[in-house]
Amino acid sequence: MFFFEDLLQMICIRGFQDKTRLLSESFIRTVSESMANSSCGVSEVELCRNDTAALRYKLIAIASILTSGVIGIALPLLGRQCRFLKTDGNLFVAAKAFAAGVILATAFVHMLPDGSDALSDPCLPEFPWSKFPFSGFFAMMASLLTLLVDFVGTQYYERKQGMIRSKEEANRVGSVEDSGLESGIVPAGDLNVKLFGEEDGGAMHIVGMHAHAAQHRHSHPQGKEACDGHVTVHDHGHGHAHGHGHSHGLDGDDDESGVRHVVVSQILELGIVSHSVIIGLSLGVSHSPCTIRPLIAALSFHQFFEGFALGGCISQAQFNTLSTSLMAVFFAITTPLGIAVGAAVASTYNPNSTGALVAEGILDSLSAGILVYMALVDLIAADFLNKRMSCNFRLQIVSYCTLFLGAGLMSSLALWA
Repeated sequence: MFFFEDLLQMICIRGFQDKTRLLSESFIRTVSESMANSSCGVSEVELCRNDTAALRYKLIAIASILTSGVIGIALPLLGRQCRFLKTDGNLFVAAKAFAAGVILATAFVHMLPDGSDALSDPCLPEFPWSKFPFSGFFAMMASLLTLLVDFVGTQYYERKQGMIRSKEEANRVGSVEDSGLESGIVPAGDLNVKLFGEEDGGAMHIVGMHAHAAQHRHSHPQGKEACDGHVTVHDHGHGHAHGHGHSHGLDGDDDESGVRHVVVSQILELGIVSHSVIIGLSLGVSHSPCTIRPLIAALSFHQFFEGFALGGCISQAQFNTLSTSLMAVFFAITTPLGIAVGAAVASTYNPNSTGALVAEGILDSLSAGILVYMALVDLIAADFLNKRMSCNFRLQIVSYCTLFLGAGLMSSLALWA
């Protein structure tokens, strides 16, 4: 009896060992097949491999892309004195719409699909990269973080600008009071007479000011008069005349617009530079002239109009000469520098390694999210939804045509690059 029990136990142990061995062999075979997948080995473009020709094309790409970037960003910066290239001219608005279309197509048609391809590459482990759409998630988070940075940056610069204006106002009031005392005029603030509502902290006085403005709101130009900038002057019979145009708060509007351009230009440069690094590295590590050749024209076109859009934002932000020069140079050299670094490490860099694919996919997705937000919110919406555009039907038609033309041309380049 004990003999049969021992025999049964031995059979069970041997069966368990056999099953364990079979499972381990199956697991090792699966991993080996995954690592030996043809997608992770020699790609089709490697059949066109020619290191000498590839290096020659890389040098041409560096020169072409650098020249295109410099010309693109320099046009709006150096053309501010030219009547046709002023940032408040219609030609500049139309060209900026074309550039916005290029940037939007870059994000949707080039960067986001590239990020999705990299993060779903067969060379990556199935878990977690095949179980979740990481490219769309990273792009969404980048857009939301860009919104946060846009908001915080705008608040910071507005507060800083407000403090500067308050200090200037205080200095101006002080100088007026000093001149008034010298001339024998007593400022109203020195009299023991309080305006209506001043005893309540000035709240009633402010309400009275708004009520007075509401009484005369009819004098503000409306409709076509608002577009033409007409100012109507009405004599109300009080012994004085009120001329109500759109001069109220113009300085504040200009300051707010300037703050927006400061923030927009910095965030736009961040998004452009981040994906320019990836583009440069990808081109630099390639050994295939068949891959590099079509990229030269596509990236030169792309770099020129990205530079034009960024240069327009920098010009409108009115940075000082040093800051403007640094931002322009940083933009112009990023992609050529990425190509040079990629060419230097091409012999040791493996674009199909897990680290390279993950880094490329995440950066492409983040760049796509930043560029989508910047193109739609800070370039297209900012220009197409303002009063200047709504009051100029011809400018609307031209701007929409150039917007769709830029997006279409940049999208069509995906057929070759």
